[in-house]
Amino acid sequence: MSRVVQQVTVTAPYGTWPSPVDAALAASRDGHPEYVGTVGSEVWWTAPRPAEGGRRALIRQRVAGAAEEPVLPPPWNVRSTVMGYGGTPWAAAPRPAGGPLVVFVHFADQRLYAYEPDALASAPPRPLTPLSPVGEGLRWADLRLHADRGEVWGVLEEFTGERPTDVRRVIAAVPLDGSAAEDRTAVRELTDARHDFVTAPRLSPDGRRVAWLAWDHPRMPWDGTVVMVAEAVPHGPFRGARAVLGGPEESIAQIDWAPDGALLATTDRTGWWNLHRLPPPGADAGLRELCLREEEFGGPLWKLGHRWFAALDGGLIAVLHGRGAQRLGILDPATGELADVAGPWTEWEPTLAVDGERVVGVAASPRGGHEVVELDTRTGHARVIGNAHTDPVDPAYYPEPQVRTFTGADGREIHAQLYPPHNPGHTGPPGELPPYVVWAHGGPTGRAPLVLDLEIAYFTSRGIGVAEVNYGGSTGYGRAYRDRLRERWGVADVEDCAEVAGGLADEGVADRARLAIRGGSAGGWTAAVSLTATRLYACGTVIYPILDPAAWATGETHDFESRYTESLIGPVAEVPDRYRERSPLHRADRITAPFLLLQGLDDTICPPAQCERFLAAMAGRGVPHAYLAFEGEGHGFCRADTMVRALEAELALYARAFGLPVAGLPALELRT
Repeated sequence: MSRVVQQVTVTAPYGTWPSPVDAALAASRDGHPEYVGTVGSEVWWTAPRPAEGGRRALIRQRVAGAAEEPVLPPPWNVRSTVMGYGGTPWAAAPRPAGGPLVVFVHFADQRLYAYEPDALASAPPRPLTPLSPVGEGLRWADLRLHADRGEVWGVLEEFTGERPTDVRRVIAAVPLDGSAAEDRTAVRELTDARHDFVTAPRLSPDGRRVAWLAWDHPRMPWDGTVVMVAEAVPHGPFRGARAVLGGPEESIAQIDWAPDGALLATTDRTGWWNLHRLPPPGADAGLRELCLREEEFGGPLWKLGHRWFAALDGGLIAVLHGRGAQRLGILDPATGELADVAGPWTEWEPTLAVDGERVVGVAASPRGGHEVVELDTRTGHARVIGNAHTDPVDPAYYPEPQVRTFTGADGREIHAQLYPPHNPGHTGPPGELPPYVVWAHGGPTGRAPLVLDLEIAYFTSRGIGVAEVNYGGSTGYGRAYRDRLRERWGVADVEDCAEVAGGLADEGVADRARLAIRGGSAGGWTAAVSLTATRLYACGTVIYPILDPAAWATGETHDFESRYTESLIGPVAEVPDRYRERSPLHRADRITAPFLLLQGLDDTICPPAQCERFLAAMAGRGVPHAYLAFEGEGHGFCRADTMVRALEAELALYARAFGLPVAGLPALELRT
């Protein structure tokens, strides 16, 4: 006879509850599978390894449901740094004998390597591209293996000088025989350098045409891109390149060929990223909308090779779509009918692959981590085939999110996700309101996904609420919402976060005296500006931030975002006062709340020099603060030990600012 044991609920101050979700556990689950692809009937993807120095492993699964196998042993690290954020770092193809051939980018030197994982002789990977002593050398991403042509295509980013903006990008072909390993002249450039940015080289089914995406400074890819089409020739560059779609005010997120030779494109010409079809040459019809909805079928192209749709052999198209979170559906382009895939997954990553009539992607939910999921379109059945979610602790400790839409002072909508304090064994004292931390996502052209995040659970299970704000400028809600941040960065994002924080206090959900703000990268900017612009927050956590936008716009960042501020703030030469007025560096005297500053010393996007100038401006002002800088970390922490120290330091800051008697945390030394 079984007995049901009821857990006793303990009343304790918010923020002090014991939790099994410690910093080490949260760090071990950081990151998720990316860059899924099919190699014959096999499924491959990259996976983070925080405990192995933050490397990215290349994983294969030979048969659905079989064990996952590493393609490469440590220290091989399959990760590109093109444009700072990288892109698809591998391509592979099956062969009649000897197993597959894979070409990949190794993080340490950014060279392309070829490898035969099933070869009888255990030869190590062999380099295909040379090193360059200029600037940051040669870098590669968005690879396509054309074994029949004896080459691999990809985006080549080549530094021509020592400055971060001394760079050119072309689509290039690299011979698979290794003849370019020490010879830059053996790399065949397929496009000229007329455009500042290029990506997505896609060969048509008949092998006669090629299409790719391009854009130019000062636009970002979510502002305006063009689709280029040319003739693919056996030798030499593409011939007769011309623009067939897009422009300075039209963003095309992805292109690909349909089996019949039509060109598919996700464009926001309707105000939303919707899927369109451009027929083959000679067809009577023009550009046609395939599924016109006020939903996003695309997203921001932060990483080269993102895929929001994939054409199946039978003519159907697998698509990601939605407002806010995106789900997987199968679109019939002939009728416009769209059928969504059943299952527990509520958020799909932009990494779709197809093999025949099956679709493979990466998906998660608020109750489960990111998994590799396979859909059989013939049966409609979807199942997990890789990186299956397991519960490292009782799921009762997971956050229980609430999707909210707040209303700003001018009636504007502000989208947010709330994660109230939640612990199955504890509750707060009667009459006490919990502390809340407002999280500002990076980008700023991005969105906070609604998925299980053990970093959030680290706080909510201890009694600290989290509110993720998809402020104006976020993606997922149409171009008009995205454009709300134009020239108002440091204003609209700050106001929206404050509206959510103040709204929670007004509703009696959060303790107004115990509100904090936190963000990384562009979110770090929002957090820092918020500390200068409002007295709403008791403290803030600022992670690898932009602190001096004028310097960022004049050479102190990488090329990709070097002119991003022209749309976010305005041209620096025309509105210099606006840059100074919004800069946390130049408004350091307005900060009165304690803060924690976290920075990677190898960050080339938001370099540590900005933090150092900011700290010099804060010195002697009497504001308690701490600065933790991490060797070997860039823009986005990858190492488990770094993430553990950062999380524990953040909790220590809240304990001090909120007056929480939290024991067992490493000391956080605050200076003034």
